[in-house]
Amino acid sequence: MSAQPAKPIFAGDLPAGLQRISNIVAVSSCKGGVGKSTVAVNLAYTLAGMGARVGVFDADVYGPSLPTMVSPENRLLEMNPEKRTIIPTDYLGVKLVSFGFAGQGRAIMRGPMVSGVIDQLLTTSEWGELDYLVIDMPPGTGDIQLTLCQVVPLTAAVIVTTPQKLAFIDVAKGVRMFSKLKVPCVAVVENMSHFDADGKRYYPFGRGSGSQVVQQFGIPHLFDLPIRPTLSASGDSGTPEVVADPQGEVAQTFQNLGVCVVQQCAKIRQQVSTAVTYDKSIKAIRVKVPDSEEEFLLHPATVRRNDRSAQSVDEWTGEQKLQYGDIPEDIEPEEIRPMGNYAVSITWPDGFSQIAPYDQLQMIERLVDVPQPTAVQS
Repeated sequence: MSAQPAKPIFAGDLPAGLQRISNIVAVSSCKGGVGKSTVAVNLAYTLAGMGARVGVFDADVYGPSLPTMVSPENRLLEMNPEKRTIIPTDYLGVKLVSFGFAGQGRAIMRGPMVSGVIDQLLTTSEWGELDYLVIDMPPGTGDIQLTLCQVVPLTAAVIVTTPQKLAFIDVAKGVRMFSKLKVPCVAVVENMSHFDADGKRYYPFGRGSGSQVVQQFGIPHLFDLPIRPTLSASGDSGTPEVVADPQGEVAQTFQNLGVCVVQQCAKIRQQVSTAVTYDKSIKAIRVKVPDSEEEFLLHPATVRRNDRSAQSVDEWTGEQKLQYGDIPEDIEPEEIRPMGNYAVSITWPDGFSQIAPYDQLQMIERLVDVPQPTAVQS
C-alpha cells in the first residue's frame, strides 16, 4: 500500500508544468553508448504497463534518441498559444518530450544555450498528472546535468553501466554528483553483461563493473541486461522491447527494475515527508535525516536564529543582521515542507520562509532537557 502513487510533496516551489508529477526518476551513466536511452524508455513503458501514468523527457539535445526509439503518430511537439506551453506527443499512453520532436534535429549550440533549451522544454511542457517522469540524462557531469538536477527535485536515480572498467570510472563520477546533490541512486543496470550460446554463458566485456558500483557506493539493487539482437533492434524499430515482447527475459528484468523503482521511490518519499516535523506537545522540532538512524530534537527559536539567508546574514561582510533578541523564545513554526531530498522549507508566524538544509540542521545545538508533554485536564 505504501507504494501507491502520492501527491507531489513540494509542488508549491515548482514551475507550473511540474507541479502535478509525483516522482521524477533520472536514468544516468555519465558515459555515452552504454544504453541509457534503452533503459529509460523500457523502464517508462514497464511502469506504464503496471498501471502508472508516465512521461519520458529526453534531455540530450546534442543527440536525442527518443525519436528513434518510439514511433508516435504525431512526431512534432505542438504549442498552446494561449498558455505559451508545449503539448507533449504521445505513444501508447506515455507522454514524450524531446528536442528531436521540435523539428530541429540535433542542436549545434553552446552549453548555456542548451541549458536554457532543456529548462524550457522540461518546465513549460503540459505534463499534467503523472506518477513517474523518467528523465533520460545526457552523458557527463557538466553544466547541463547540474541545471537539470537543480531545476527539478529528482526523487531518485537509476545508474546504467557496462562491464568495462572504463565505464565504471565515468559512472563513479555520476554517482558522486548525485550524492552531492542529495539524489539517492536506487539501482544499477549493467547493460551488455553477457550472452548465451551453445548452452554456455559468455562475458565478452569481463565481469564486475556493476557489482563494483553496488559495493563501493552502497546502491541496493543490481540488474543485468544481456546482449540481445532483439533489444538492439527494438531500439531502432520504434517499438520498445518490453512492448514488442512483454513475456521475454528482457521484459522480466525490466519488470523487476520497475518494481524496485516503485518501492524505492515510495520509501524515499516516506522518509522525506517525515524527516523534519514539529511536535507541538513538547514544542520541539524532530529531525530524522533520511538514511540515518539518528533522531534528535531542536528548539524552534534556535533553528530560526541559525538562518543563513541574506535576510539574516550580510552576504558581503558575513555580519549577522538577525539579532538573538529579534526572535521570541516561544516562536513556533506554522508549516514545515520538504524541498527535494536535501532540505525543508519552514514558514514562521512573521511570514518568513526559511530554507533549512539537513546538513545545517545536524550542526545546530540540540535539545537535551526535553520538556514533558503537557497533560490535558479532563
